[in-house]
Amino acid sequence: MIRIIATFTVRPDAVDEFTAKARQLVDASRAESGNISYELLRARDDATTLTFLEAWADDTAIEAHNASAHFTTLIPQLIALTTSDPAIVQYEPA
Repeated sequence: MIRIIATFTVRPDAVDEFTAKARQLVDASRAESGNISYELLRARDDATTLTFLEAWADDTAIEAHNASAHFTTLIPQLIALTTSDPAIVQYEPA
């Protein structure tokens, strides 16, 4: 299993729009083959910090996700609502 943590710093005026689009991404991603889990979390101390916690079966599932229509459509829209590039780290069991 591969886990991904993707953290976005969202413009204060765009948090609601980001969250609405992000929920679309979560719903579509959860339906993908190879997806184990996909969550959107907001930092308790900073409403502009939103993080996706993802778990995927393998690299093939991640590659399919990254090529999916919902990912290629929504991620550029989400990035446009941020103040910087997202921090994305992939993890595997140690």
